[in-house]
Amino acid sequence: MASMAQAIRLALHYAEEHLGVTDVFGEDVGPPLGGVFTATQGLKTAWNSPLDERGIIGCAIGLALAGQRPVAEIQFCDYIYNTIDLLKIAGNTCWSSNGDWNVPMVVRTPVGSGIRGSIYHSHSFDAVMTHIPGWKIVMPSTPLDAYGLLLSACQDQNPVMVLEPKALLRMKGEEPIPGEPGDDRVLSKMIDAPLGDRSQWKPQWPELQPFTVPIGKGKRVREGTDLTVVSYGRTLPLVVKAAQALEGEGISAEVIDLRSLWPYDWEMIASSVKKTGRVLYVNEDTEVTNFGEHLMRRAVEELFYELLAPPRLLAGKFLPGIGLADPLELASVPQLGDVTEAMRAVAREQP
Repeated sequence: MASMAQAIRLALHYAEEHLGVTDVFGEDVGPPLGGVFTATQGLKTAWNSPLDERGIIGCAIGLALAGQRPVAEIQFCDYIYNTIDLLKIAGNTCWSSNGDWNVPMVVRTPVGSGIRGSIYHSHSFDAVMTHIPGWKIVMPSTPLDAYGLLLSACQDQNPVMVLEPKALLRMKGEEPIPGEPGDDRVLSKMIDAPLGDRSQWKPQWPELQPFTVPIGKGKRVREGTDLTVVSYGRTLPLVVKAAQALEGEGISAEVIDLRSLWPYDWEMIASSVKKTGRVLYVNEDTEVTNFGEHLMRRAVEELFYELLAPPRLLAGKFLPGIGLADPLELASVPQLGDVTEAMRAVAREQP
């Protein structure tokens, strides 16, 4: 099965061949590197930008307004913060022009911890991004969802932010990308650039099939009756592992992968919470003004009389950054033990 980085590369290839993507660009996105996580190796429209995040976003806005369909990459989300005013412009252009101007651009950026990236390569961006209206925002937790969400993003008339969990980019999926060969080694030989001189290398793309994940639709990963756990990105696999372990203690957890942060699938969340009476939100962004707090507020306002226990949030610590040493990183964001304990506590809290 393809890794998430390979799935992203396959989606971008399909998009430039079939969906009108005209430019895939950013720092080190073009040859010879093909992206710091190799997600853009071999793409015919990929090119290297200057080391200038504001220039990257500004260029993408201009290309989109000129009728192109660009996919821009910010190499790490830690360096996207100096583009906030430009992101706001991209998000409000359709609204402020009364629908006359669309901005069909995609921005991809790796987010979160898990690669020992220390203070400058471990930030999350979901809470900040959800404060910028006018954008659609997605964050996959599997390679197949990364493929399907990116293909949806590349067809949308709105600006779409694709947040890619750094810790999952090398993880292989359990479901095949439509059209990928069944052997991992064959796929790697076809699309992974060799080490050393790449000047003569060209990828051999498989015959990919169209597949989209609708933006705004969550996925019920696991059925349960005792509590609902809503997550996305790096923490979603941890939630699934915790749910499997807690089953042995008689705790049945329903797990929802949100996948889209805006718009998001409130209908799926609400129906699950009405069934279980309990809900825990899990992500790794800092806990103060966390996106999960918005979901908690909505659960209290709209589902108060359905709840058997207060909604809870498990998120990253409110710290200026994440340290390089393993104990510092592990203590800064939720780990498997934290998720398991939080789920156990919510499930056992008495009404």
